[in-house]
Amino acid sequence: MGDWLKTEIVEPAQVSVTALAEHFGVSRQALSTLLNGNSNLSADMAIRFEKAFGIKADTLLRMQTTYELAQARKHEQDIKVEKLATAA
Repeated sequence: MGDWLKTEIVEPAQVSVTALAEHFGVSRQALSTLLNGNSNLSADMAIRFEKAFGIKADTLLRMQTTYELAQARKHEQDIKVEKLATAA
């Protein structure tokens, strides 16, 4: 998600990570960590992107959730859980 934000939103806006972090009121490290794919998009950060760039926070969060589920599906076979039997 962070890489997509960087290439599709931040870079086309021609704004530096430092300047954007300052505009967002967050640390440069927090924003850089997100944009480099080392942290997930939080609801708070999604709202900041919405306010700054006009892309809906709920759209960004759906994208994040879709990505996370796709990553989890890659190791789904390792998750050993059986269907829960309910009392009749």
